[in-house]
Amino acid sequence: MNDHGFTVVAYNRTVTKVVEFLNNEAKGTRVIGASSLEDMVNKLKKPRKIMLLVKAGSAVDEFIDSLIPFLEKGDIIIDGGNSEYRDSNRRCQNLRDKGLLFIGTGVSGGEEGARYGPSLMPGGNEDAWPAVKDIFQTIAAKVGKDACCDWVGPEGAGHFVKMVHNGIEYGDMQLICEAFHLMKSALGLSHDRMSKVFDEWNKGELKSFLIEITSDILSAKDRDGTALVERILDSAGQKGTGKWTAISALEYGVPLTLIGEAVFARCLSSLKDERVIASKQIAGPESSRFNGEKKDFIEDIRQALYASKIVSYAQGFMLMRETAKELNWRLNFGSIALMWRGGCIIRSAFLGNIKEAYDKNPYLSNLLVDEFFKSEMQKCQESWRRVVSTAVLLGVPTPAFSSALAFFDGYRSADLPANLIQAQRDYFGAHTYERKDAPGVFVHTNWTGKGGTVSATSYTA
Repeated sequence: MNDHGFTVVAYNRTVTKVVEFLNNEAKGTRVIGASSLEDMVNKLKKPRKIMLLVKAGSAVDEFIDSLIPFLEKGDIIIDGGNSEYRDSNRRCQNLRDKGLLFIGTGVSGGEEGARYGPSLMPGGNEDAWPAVKDIFQTIAAKVGKDACCDWVGPEGAGHFVKMVHNGIEYGDMQLICEAFHLMKSALGLSHDRMSKVFDEWNKGELKSFLIEITSDILSAKDRDGTALVERILDSAGQKGTGKWTAISALEYGVPLTLIGEAVFARCLSSLKDERVIASKQIAGPESSRFNGEKKDFIEDIRQALYASKIVSYAQGFMLMRETAKELNWRLNFGSIALMWRGGCIIRSAFLGNIKEAYDKNPYLSNLLVDEFFKSEMQKCQESWRRVVSTAVLLGVPTPAFSSALAFFDGYRSADLPANLIQAQRDYFGAHTYERKDAPGVFVHTNWTGKGGTVSATSYTA
């Protein structure tokens, strides 16, 4: 913000950090320091625009409660952390009742985005947007002349879109890790070779921030020349946004299978001690090495990664569509794709294709039925199936690749075995079923001859 000519007042509850900041990173800038919340509020022009970047949960509520006594009608509180969207719904409503305006904005881009242009996903009280629009769109990352920032929607819509962004990020990271695992364990490639593979991939359809940094990571060496990544404990952390995405998917009945598997893969990775013990007791295939042409299999992995990545984004947009329907939000999916084109962690080349798909058809049911993506999936399908089947035979876990393919096959199937599930439910619990020859009519069969005609009411939890 300072770099683009906006005057900023900085405050941290540990005031010594403000002093250190002004004497170091902010030295020579127009950034003004504050010694207390009241001091910060008094130094701001009206309507005051206060952006919080603190840990999600109670810390946000505590800061808001501490700020309210110093604020006046029309002042704006902006939560730029990774808050749960329902919390943002509540805060927006509560502050509106007090005459204050609230924006919950997703912010993505890490350290680089913070300094040189993030992706911003603001939502909340739309009356606040004119006061911050120029600031946000000026500092946001740009793709051509387009700012990776636009108004998302009411209440917690901004934080919801950021949550889905992070869920897709979980999926992307897991897919890349599975590609790495296959090249390392099945093909026996060196880290330098894998770094070059990812660098090559970054010049085509897979061009993205995460592919780019993976190439850099794999080429990094420890002090003794060993690949640094192999010195890192294989137990992944998480801060909750991926889990929130999976929970939301369950609540709204959206099959977000790939992102769910990405979350569970992190949970499994955290069982390091158990896995070490199990590795000495449970045998897998005799060999985990691929015996075919390595160059061809690397290309198969690339195509499997691309196809699975498309599924991940398709599932994420499915969740946004269903949630918007449930909460009566009007989300512009093409605009959201543009917000993710630059600055953010999941920025990638084919987000432009996603924007085009929704520009052509704002009511598109699924990215997989768009002509471009339909064609891309067809091209990748053979390689994708080879990778998943080979991984299974070699005992290399690929939960994200496999779940993406299973979703794809399920989504393209006119008939699934759920008719048997319905029969089973009716057999043991008289839950009823719908007949194909009588749509909308639910009936119960006395399967055993002992159950009678009494049945449960039909409903979906």
